Amino acid sequence: MARDKIIVGIDIGSSKIATLIATSSDSGFTVIGVSTAPSRGIRKGQVVDIDEAVAAIAEGIESAERMAGVSASSCFVSVSGVHISSVNSRGVVAVAGGENEISEDDVRRVVEAAQAISTPSSRELIHVIPRDYIVDSQEGIKDPVGMTGVRLEVETHIITGANTSLRNLVKCIQQVGIDVEGLVFSGIASAESTLTDTERELGVALIDIGGGTTDVALFVDGSIAHSAVIPIGGKNITNDLAIGLRSSLESAEKIKLALSVKESKKIDEEEEKDDKEQDKKGEIDAAKLGITEDLGTLSKKTLVDGIIKPRLTEIFTLIGMEIKRAGYAGLLPAGLVVTGGAAETVQLPAVGKEVLRMPVRVAEPKGVSGLIDEISSPAYANSVGLLLFGEKMTVPTSKISLSLPRGSNVADLIKKIVGWIRGLIP
Repeated sequence: MARDKIIVGIDIGSSKIATLIATSSDSGFTVIGVSTAPSRGIRKGQVVDIDEAVAAIAEGIESAERMAGVSASSCFVSVSGVHISSVNSRGVVAVAGGENEISEDDVRRVVEAAQAISTPSSRELIHVIPRDYIVDSQEGIKDPVGMTGVRLEVETHIITGANTSLRNLVKCIQQVGIDVEGLVFSGIASAESTLTDTERELGVALIDIGGGTTDVALFVDGSIAHSAVIPIGGKNITNDLAIGLRSSLESAEKIKLALSVKESKKIDEEEEKDDKEQDKKGEIDAAKLGITEDLGTLSKKTLVDGIIKPRLTEIFTLIGMEIKRAGYAGLLPAGLVVTGGAAETVQLPAVGKEVLRMPVRVAEPKGVSGLIDEISSPAYANSVGLLLFGEKMTVPTSKISLSLPRGSNVADLIKKIVGWIRGLIP
């Protein structure tokens, strides 16, 4: 019997490194390994300390491998950071097939023609995504193969990133002893696991709010139309709380989580009465959150309205400006789908509706089975999306993993051999 295909997705974020291992078969995806390690050496989606980043990635991969009972040999990696930029481009070719029938080779040629844009040598292509094909002035065609025509055009969405940032990211993964099968923009990965076909057709903005960055991906008429990254995320909210309360970042993070909807569901029955009384008063007891600092009893209204809400307002204002700058204001009737680790922040949907006058939905990842209790959170939308993207592999990914020299030291070679042998052991 043929073995199921193993797919590994690594979401390298500013606050956490999430590693998922799944098996892909005819029956679908099954997640068999999940690991979350604190992020080190990464700031705002970019590598700032290779040694620290390699250690954190290795820790996450080893933990996921132990849970899954398999050895990872290649992976799909998420990419974010302010160096990400996008542009829409058009390519045109004459149909070369007999009887003017469009073949896969014609489609490949027209997509290559669309890639002929002026890009600096310091930038690398990450994605070239066909949006729509046009056959002899007939627009809106999703798959032209087999159709008859003389002239074939394509509208593509091209995402590029800084060469150095991408190479540093790939180098970190390769030093762990794993090949990079593809780099995937975080916004596209999250969209794979959260958006419905209806939302894509109507027009929707996918917002992935991570620790250090906020990824924006706009979908119109079923395909991606604009991508961008805003250098503000959940860590900024934590910093604001720490400054406002004159506390440590760890204490501020605990308070932020305690205010979220998810955290309130984890209350023990014995403490429920006390917490209900405090809820009526609109207070939160810092001592009950395991905070050693003497912060006393805090007012929820002050924390939410005075500290958290202004920062959320700023984030959504910047998102609105990005949508307007891209020229899609008023063209997104499905509104915003918000995901990412900071998507559960208290009052987030309400603030989004108030600022942008659009519907806001907080989304959890869908489309996989297995250890779903571990990943039923917006924080894992990116990781799950990497697995789904890895299965489809219809979008050309960056060739950067092929152009970089593979680590050739003896330690890497030994690790690969040991991993191969482990994979053979039942």
